[in-house]
Amino acid sequence: MDILKNLINKQVYRLLNHGPTTLITSAHTGQRNIMAAAWNMPLDFDPPKICVVIDKKTYTRELIEASGTFAINVPCVAQIDLVKKLGSYSGRDLVNTDKFAENQLETFAAKHIAAPLLTGCVAWLECKIIPEPHNQNTYDLFIAEVVAAYADERVFKDGKWNFEGNDQETLDKLRTIHHVAGGAFFAIGKSLQAST
Repeated sequence: MDILKNLINKQVYRLLNHGPTTLITSAHTGQRNIMAAAWNMPLDFDPPKICVVIDKKTYTRELIEASGTFAINVPCVAQIDLVKKLGSYSGRDLVNTDKFAENQLETFAAKHIAAPLLTGCVAWLECKIIPEPHNQNTYDLFIAEVVAAYADERVFKDGKWNFEGNDQETLDKLRTIHHVAGGAFFAIGKSLQAST
């Protein structure tokens, strides 16, 4: 995809620092899944690390524990209905198919992990788990190193999000979404800069 930019370590944390709802993709031995996750955050800069909460009952958790990897996909306003749908049922319940096929999702290959990356998102992080069994088993909290990160240059340039420009209608559809509860979301708003 020509809109992607490979990011340097010091910029990676900004992809999650504004608290977007994400789509977690996972894959292991030919099986794959995608789920919505709102509890995620950056943890460290160099190497970049993130935290994400993945409930022990999820199919995604089963796949990421088996593979040791997962991807974080940052969806946008244009995908809001898809995000709600993907977060409302388990891929484990599907017979002879998966959420990708069932929802006709377009993906592209990650460079360092098996999990697919979802087309149409505005950022992608390829992650390898840093094993912390106590945190994983007690709090469902996974710590991972980001081994690759990419962003849509239409809305993420020079290490910053920017959703304003000449084609405002398109940029508004690319705003990241933030889940509140019960299927309600906010879209990221206008960027403001403090004077000091």
